[in-house]
Formats: sequence, structure tokens, C-alpha cells
Amino acid sequence: MRIRPLAVLVPLSLSLALAAAPAFAEQDIEKMNGAVTAEAGREYGEVSSLNGRVTIREGATVRKADTVNGAILIEANAKVGSAETVNGGIELEEGATVGEIDVVNGAVKLGRDARVTGDVEAVNGGVRVHPGVVVGGDVGNVNGSLHFDRAEVGGKVVTTQGDITLEASTVRGGLLVEKPNRSWWSTGRKRLPRIVIGAGSVVGGEMVFEHEVELYVHPDAKVGKQSGVSPRMIDSPDAPRED
Repeated sequence: MRIRPLAVLVPLSLSLALAAAPAFAEQDIEKMNGAVTAEAGREYGEVSSLNGRVTIREGATVRKADTVNGAILIEANAKVGSAETVNGGIELEEGATVGEIDVVNGAVKLGRDARVTGDVEAVNGGVRVHPGVVVGGDVGNVNGSLHFDRAEVGGKVVTTQGDITLEASTVRGGLLVEKPNRSWWSTGRKRLPRIVIGAGSVVGGEMVFEHEVELYVHPDAKVGKQSGVSPRMIDSPDAPRED
């Protein structure tokens, strides 16, 4: 998965809803301004707002949750087909399930035992993955830390300038640190991404570094082949702390 800026996610159905009343329209919630909520235990099609927070209550089932300016909260054991926002974070509480996640400016937090069957894609924002989480696809961003605590990723973990930390976690598809485009790299950023593969972690695929990184690997971790720019690698029980 090569991370790319997302198009602005304007829910087109907001304009169409005024012109026609489709079957089962009562199952959709669409607003131009203001927060929207999918109530606990109920089923919905699209739950969306142009300017507002989207909340999916515990146990609700939603085909699509999206907003442009606002966060999305998916409470415990809720199920959502896809969750998308431009300016705002996305949080899954314990046991929630989502098909895929797309964020442009905002963080992603996956609570204990949450599930994402597809990809988690961010542009400018960190991704925090808690114990018991399983992501079926790739997890990636351009800027922001990617932190995995006793979690599993079926695909790759991808970043351009973010840090990657694995704590007793498994990444089956490998790691990729992409080379930024020339204009982005010339903005004066000199800090190297820190890649920390902690004790008990497994990287099943290849680790590819398209530009220089700082790599720290615990002696008890298992990693695959490395390629690209040679990283700084120190085998030690703990990665050195940042200054």
C-alpha cells in the first residue's frame, strides 16, 4: 500500500437526499452541520455529516460512517463497513469491527480486541493499536507514529516519515519506509524515523527502507530480510531513548 493524499470526502448523498426519498431512507442519517449518532443496537445504511462528529453507539451496525470536519467514535462491539474523515480522528472501542479506515488529518486509535478487516490508511496522523487487535490489511501513514502493542497486522506497515514501534506484535506483510517526494524532503526535516522491533515481535515479510532510518531490534524479535538504504541497527534489550 503506497500512502497517498485522499480526496476530500464530501458525502454526495447529502444533496441527493433532498431531491428524492429512497427506500429505507429512514435507516440513513445525513446532516450538513452538527453531530450525528447511530443508536445502540440498531441498523443503518450511511451515517454522515459534513461538519460534525459521528458517533456509532454500542452494538449498532452501520454500512458507512463519514464526515469531513469531525471525529468518528465507534463504541464497543459496533460494526461499521467503512469509516472516513478528513479533519478528525477515528476511535474504535473494545471489540468494535470496521471494514476499512481512511483519515487525512487525524489520529486513529484501535481499542482492545477491535477488528479491521481491510486497511487502515492515514496521511497526517498517528495510529495506536492496543492489545488483541487484528488488522487484516495494511496499516500506514505519511507522518505520525505507528504503535502496535500485542497486536497483529496481516499486511504491511507503511510510512514515509513516521516512527514504527512493535511491542510483542506480528506484522505478516513486512515493513516499508517510503522515500518522500523531492519537494516534501526539501522542507528542512532532518529527523530520521525510529523503527523499534520489540521483544517477542515478528516481522514476517521483507523490511524495505527507501531512505535512512534508525532501526532498533530486540534480540528476541524475529525479522525478515532487509533491503534499501542500510539502516542504523543496534541489537539491545531496549532502544536508546530520544534526546
